[in-house]
Amino acid sequence: VIQALRENTPIKDRKSEALRRLAYNIAETRGYPTEGTVQEFFGAGYTQSQLLEVILGVGFKTLSNYTNHIAKTPLDDAFKKAEWRKAKAA
Repeated sequence: VIQALRENTPIKDRKSEALRRLAYNIAETRGYPTEGTVQEFFGAGYTQSQLLEVILGVGFKTLSNYTNHIAKTPLDDAFKKAEWRKAKAA
């Protein structure tokens, strides 16, 4: 799942995939997700309240990332195993 999230590729579980697509679409469109993506999210069984939670999560993650980039916050040891590294240029 982590690899799919990092590579923006589908997750096998339909409900998780609808969540992934919506969160990505919200970030990609700067808060203007497509109607189709939103309807796919609802069709997977999510609610209006959960849509708002995803918006909150995307906003919080954006603020956290920006802060950590500027502050150069070290990664916690518990997450070192899954640390992201930028792909080397070909």
